[in-house]
Amino acid sequence: MRTQVAIIGAGPSGLLLGQLLHKAGIDAIILERQSPDYVLGRIRAGVLEQVATDLLDEAGVGQRMHAEGLVHTGFDMLFNGERHRIDLEKLTGGKKVMVYGQTEVTRDLMDARSAAGLPTVYEASNVQVHDFDTKNPRVTYEKNGQSHTIECDFIAGCDGFHGVCRASVPRGAIKEFEKVYPFGWLGLLSDTPPVHHELIYVNHPRGFALCSQRSETRSRYYLQVPLTDKIEQWSDDAFWNELKLRLDPEAAEKLVTGPSLEKSIAPLRSFVTEPLRFGRMFLAGDAGHIVPPTGAKGLNLAATDVKYLSNALVEFYSEKSEAGIDGYSERCLKRIWRAERFSWWFTSIMHNFEGEGAINGKLQQAELDYLMHSEAGLKTIAENYVGLPLDFGQ
Repeated sequence: MRTQVAIIGAGPSGLLLGQLLHKAGIDAIILERQSPDYVLGRIRAGVLEQVATDLLDEAGVGQRMHAEGLVHTGFDMLFNGERHRIDLEKLTGGKKVMVYGQTEVTRDLMDARSAAGLPTVYEASNVQVHDFDTKNPRVTYEKNGQSHTIECDFIAGCDGFHGVCRASVPRGAIKEFEKVYPFGWLGLLSDTPPVHHELIYVNHPRGFALCSQRSETRSRYYLQVPLTDKIEQWSDDAFWNELKLRLDPEAAEKLVTGPSLEKSIAPLRSFVTEPLRFGRMFLAGDAGHIVPPTGAKGLNLAATDVKYLSNALVEFYSEKSEAGIDGYSERCLKRIWRAERFSWWFTSIMHNFEGEGAINGKLQQAELDYLMHSEAGLKTIAENYVGLPLDFGQ
């Protein structure tokens, strides 16, 4: 087979890149090692910045998002038993965020790709990338016991943290920066109305909590738990009881509980790969960087990687210019490190770091108290939360 761009990974990054390239008349094949049902079964992020919603509109898949997504103009921060609202719209000159689950984004992109008859190979095993340091890269994979080769101009590594693309780069050509946090998030999804119409971020002596949502009838809640905890230790009742202990009395009273649709524990890490380009192969999304979910940046960063990459590839084919692909890594990393900083900072002030002593909690409370009583502090939170505008300059 021959294509212009071979995309590894059919998560939101790969699918969005495929859709943007299709709109620009560039051929692409997507390879995914899992089944479509498995991909849709991943329960992930749900807060989209304006940049991400604009990209989905540009890709022609924003209709359902606008019909079913929930526009949020702020969120609450709870500490010392009191809630404080961060008015995003007021503090950022009108910017907002959209609550729309990553699963739904993926479904919309899958449906659009299928409707256009574009090639996606699911359950592709033993995917390998070759010769990406030349002008004739290729990808090999196996399907139904047969071996296949795809010759291409470029490879887009959208295959996540554990994918083959980053792992195939010679160790001497890559730098990896990582911080692993000493706790995880226990998440529960339920068909219950959200406890509040906006998100609530909770700093509590028992640990962080987050009250989030996917719709007006589906809620997503998180609890900070030790990395040693197992799902089997947490019954639904145990989860709801612990969440109530970390909420303020009003929220605890309003909380509607119910059976879980899904429960999982996710570790938290900050991770960045430099660079993101290796000859004719590019890394995008989780293949190149991971952020703690506290700042709601993961999916949004992935979307902006894809935007920069799609623009660069369109420029290459339409103008015969390599300026975009040459600048891809530097441009992405500038934005990535800003988001990493915010996610690390927000994680640091909202979670319970056992072993750091009582002074850490006192310092967190002092910082939060300052932020809530400073217009500059509130604006800092709001500006980082809604996201930076895309910068196509140098």
